[in-house]
Amino acid sequence: MVFDAPPAERTAHSWMPSSPCGPGCIDPVDEIGTARVIGRLFGVAGLLLSFPVVNVVTPRGRREQLQRRYARSVLSCLGIRLRVVDNRADAGESADARFGDSGDGLLIVAGHIGWTDVVVMAAVQPLCFVARADMVDWPLLGGLAKLMRVIPIERERLRELPGVVARLGERLAAGDRVAVFPEGTTWCGRAYGRMRPALFQAAVDTGTSVQPVRVRYLDAHGTQSTIPGFVGDDGFGTSAKRVLRSRGMVAEVVLEPVENPGLDRRDLARRCEQAVRGTDLSRHGAVEASDWIEATATRVQDPESAEAQPPRPPRRLRPFRRRGSGHQVAESAVSAD
Repeated sequence: MVFDAPPAERTAHSWMPSSPCGPGCIDPVDEIGTARVIGRLFGVAGLLLSFPVVNVVTPRGRREQLQRRYARSVLSCLGIRLRVVDNRADAGESADARFGDSGDGLLIVAGHIGWTDVVVMAAVQPLCFVARADMVDWPLLGGLAKLMRVIPIERERLRELPGVVARLGERLAAGDRVAVFPEGTTWCGRAYGRMRPALFQAAVDTGTSVQPVRVRYLDAHGTQSTIPGFVGDDGFGTSAKRVLRSRGMVAEVVLEPVENPGLDRRDLARRCEQAVRGTDLSRHGAVEASDWIEATATRVQDPESAEAQPPRPPRRLRPFRRRGSGHQVAESAVSAD
């Protein structure tokens, strides 16, 4: 199937890399009836409201199993069926596949389509996330985000990025499983962006293995669906309504072989991107090749990309005479670059 949707209008600076996905990417919804939508909504609300209490009274050793079961129940209430494929040992489809063993630090990386990605990945195995800071204020999902110990990232305040990487490294060193979405923004699922290297530094610093994960959504006919895409002018309410109304959706999670962190975050990001994307091509054309790390309305250059930039022309040296000497010497320029 050939897909060619009109790009979304840019709302930030023209030089800023951003997702071109917009309303034109979203498929028509194969709708269910209003009564079923209301039933789904109450089911999800009931699960999310009861979870904090049930989680507290459950023995610590059984909480991971409980959280996984709750996440799968939320997917079921949303009308989404989960399919997990384990390519790490050619195991094929496996309902019991996990990201990793409990107590072993692991960085999980995936492309980002929408808020449902968080629930889908938690249904495979409970884990922490690096996620947008305002997620904790969202209806229903906000409380779940707090319980999942989300590491917040405010993309408009990129001066805090080193702190986010440091907190991520602390979690990995403590043996936590943490998921990140290195594209820095959401795409429709048929198109995708480049995995930016910044957050991979935490894995390099701590020597933590990285699990590449491919997430995609299929409709009732087995065709890739963009219904969960959180793109363009979508708000949480609009996106949630679209998902609740959909029929026969399947969330497919593919676990690719684990990558060693190595010593270069940029190389690690490239290896993980290749593992996740394979031979797939972005439907919006060539993958963005910029070295900029995206934030909602700001960008910051990846420090390591400076190595690939042409050197600046040397400053002209102004001669002056040292006091007490007849020899001419050069004034050295001190730069903070």
